[in-house]
Amino acid sequence: MLSLCSSSAAAQIKDRVVAYVDNTAITLSELQEKYAETIRTAPSVTREEVLGTMINRILMIREAIKILLQSESEEALLKDYIDLKIRAFIRIGDDEMRSFYDLHSPDFAGKSLDEVRDDIEDILTEQKLNERLREHIEELRNNACVKMQLIQQNQE
Repeated sequence: MLSLCSSSAAAQIKDRVVAYVDNTAITLSELQEKYAETIRTAPSVTREEVLGTMINRILMIREAIKILLQSESEEALLKDYIDLKIRAFIRIGDDEMRSFYDLHSPDFAGKSLDEVRDDIEDILTEQKLNERLREHIEELRNNACVKMQLIQQNQE
């Protein structure tokens, strides 16, 4: 009977916390599951990068909930939050589009600026979105208590 209790306790200890985001814990098993999912599409990703992404998601979902956003899934909630808090404030001017077109005109196979205007606007919007999203996440991290306890291990 005593050996059953000790083996049960050992099984519970194996899943440890690898990060805290304020009062939310991320466990090793959650990280391993997300990492296994991620390496299927991005084989060169590291566990640290996956953990960072998990932390960022927690921070943004928490902010989305604070501003009373609701959605059918976490993915939709994140998209709505990013659209509302970041994408809505991005404006691409004609000068930016002209400069981008002039710099990349060989890539447009002889098409005029008017023909590729929407494509250029999409490209520039995504660039600005990524830049502002990085800044926003950094701000969220600075205003939260984030503690990572990931120890490098040879795990497969």
